[in-house]
Amino acid sequence: MPVIIIAVVVGLLVLVVIAIYNRLVRLRNRTDNAWSQVDVQLKRRYDLIPNLVESVKGYAAHEKGTFEEVTKARTAAQAATGVEEQAAAENMLTGALRKLFALAEAYPELRASENFRQLQAELAETENKISVSRQIYNDSTLTYNNAVQTVPSNLVAGMFGFRTRAYFEVEGDARSAPEVRF
Repeated sequence: MPVIIIAVVVGLLVLVVIAIYNRLVRLRNRTDNAWSQVDVQLKRRYDLIPNLVESVKGYAAHEKGTFEEVTKARTAAQAATGVEEQAAAENMLTGALRKLFALAEAYPELRASENFRQLQAELAETENKISVSRQIYNDSTLTYNNAVQTVPSNLVAGMFGFRTRAYFEVEGDARSAPEVRF
């Protein structure tokens, strides 16, 4: 009789561990998927930037430093790996884009250009999508991190190497999207 009780308890314990492990895997996969969505929107942003820079260059060719800064920031953002590095690179890129838009304000004929206005509208839409994707990623990360850090799932997480994930946080001036005026 005691052997049966021990076998049942061990069997239930194994089932609980399996259930917790599977939940952790699902949460990790959901977080990975959410990060992929952020990455898609960031790529869209990167694809828009060269067109925007070229559009402004035609009107303000003597502002070479601003264009180089935007290009350098875009390259750094594309090369970033990991959430923390990506967030820092995005902060740099947002700052460079702010300078580009401030530069565009000095050229009324540029602001009147249909191509420039269309690029601004696409960038504004993309910034909104990035914001939503980032929120979904951070929400998924919160759920995953809670599961990794709370009892009893933290015991299973520790046994199988589940680690908390970083949030995609934006710092300082980069907290708001670049100002886009029509």
